[in-house]
Amino acid sequence: MTTQNPEFSMGRIEFVGLIAMMTATIAFSIDAMLPALPEIAAELSPEIAHRAPLILTAFVLGMGLGTFFSGPLSDAFGRRNVVFGGAALYSLSAFVAWMSNSLEVMLVARIFQGLGASGPRVVAVAIIRDLYQGREMARIMSVVMMVFALVPAMAPMLGAGIILTAGWRAIFIAFMAFSIISVIWMGLRLPETLPPESRRPLRARLIIGAVRELVGHPTVRLSILVQSLALAMLFSMIMLVQPIYDTVYGRGESFPLWFGGIAVVAASASLINALLVVRYGMRRLVSIAFGFQILLSGAMYFLNLGALPDPYGFAAFVFFQTCLFFQAGLTLGNLNAIAMEPMGHIAGMAASVVGAISTVLAALIASPVGLMFDGTTKPLALAMLLMASGAYALMLYMGRMENRQPAAAE
Repeated sequence: MTTQNPEFSMGRIEFVGLIAMMTATIAFSIDAMLPALPEIAAELSPEIAHRAPLILTAFVLGMGLGTFFSGPLSDAFGRRNVVFGGAALYSLSAFVAWMSNSLEVMLVARIFQGLGASGPRVVAVAIIRDLYQGREMARIMSVVMMVFALVPAMAPMLGAGIILTAGWRAIFIAFMAFSIISVIWMGLRLPETLPPESRRPLRARLIIGAVRELVGHPTVRLSILVQSLALAMLFSMIMLVQPIYDTVYGRGESFPLWFGGIAVVAASASLINALLVVRYGMRRLVSIAFGFQILLSGAMYFLNLGALPDPYGFAAFVFFQTCLFFQAGLTLGNLNAIAMEPMGHIAGMAASVVGAISTVLAALIASPVGLMFDGTTKPLALAMLLMASGAYALMLYMGRMENRQPAAAE
């Protein structure tokens, strides 16, 4: 399928690489900081060391707030302008964090860094929707997700390498370099994908109307709910996987290697999805993924496979973790495409609202799961079972609803 922009001449591989780099800004900005937390605590907050992880939540807070505004701004002023402005704020904030001598200054800088990072994150999805439709859009998103999935696997090791060679502050230099490279690449190679005649003025009345249209569309609304559950499953696993490796299986030291290896293997799910989605459709693949997760989570919980003698229990959990990461590659890109498909005329706003709502809901759902850890794998398995069942039921309802309509998001 050809793109909708006749001036677009960038090759598909290069386009996917650029979009993946833009979306990877979020994961890189969070995961690369993980190895630096002990040193940051020792230098900036020695009396209250447990405050150091706030640099992660501060970034997410800024990113979440920025997500609501990046889309409407890109609908009004163009995609490139918002990416350039966001990258400038991101880089300036990273510089302030690099120079900061107190945790409080760093937290403020990280909030603004998150605000800046939300621009590329949201606009990247809108750019895809500007240029592609339907299953072809889902194929592009799936490949982008495959590349994006490799970042969490590599970022902690990259951060550790930077700390070893240049100290923890050099991570912020890496953030600035990452952002500058992506902006130069986009500036030289990707033209504006939203022509002036298609832009929407930044007016409160129009924005409210667009939000009402978005949340009032049944398919979009259901897709957001399912996407929230899918993200909550991923967040829950990320929250509990390190304590499980350490406390349950005594493999805390080798956790980064296992985590990275599993993430690399699971990244192939997006490639498989890209190969299958055009033939079988987005909704069917998502339903199959959640159906399999119901069976696997049920077995983990009711048969308590994680409690088998070593190494069998550990092997069962590694398989469980791999399948959950694999599931993300089969669902998140498709669900985003389903939500975006009817909203091409307000793609920026749609990308903002879908991303913001699903992320906030997922965090609210996953947070209690992190408090349920009791030294076993059963609370996590139960949470996965419940969320997968809810997501599967919503997908079935979406299918029945679309079958009653002349056009479905297939």
